[in-house]
Amino acid sequence: MANLTKRDMVVKISDEVGVTQQETFAVIQKTLEQITDSLAAGDNVELRNFGVFEVRLTKSRVGRNPNKPETDVVIPARATVKFKPGKIMRQRVLLRTAELSKPKGA
Repeated sequence: MANLTKRDMVVKISDEVGVTQQETFAVIQKTLEQITDSLAAGDNVELRNFGVFEVRLTKSRVGRNPNKPETDVVIPARATVKFKPGKIMRQRVLLRTAELSKPKGA
């Protein structure tokens, strides 16, 4: 499976919309910055039919260093970003279930 990079998105969108790659990059970059700034400020980001980004606090827990299993390490609570896909994204991704369920090399 290939990865879609920001550069790939810029080229694709630029070609489809008919604006320069520099303008497309600026819009994508500003969009990502706005999402990041909103999450950092404690706001949820809801993009209809795509999904919702929200900041949640993980619980603190006890972990173990595999190199020193006798030593417990406290992992503190921290804020993380969670993503909940929207209805359309969920439906489209669900269509890949059969493809992903096939054994490797089949």
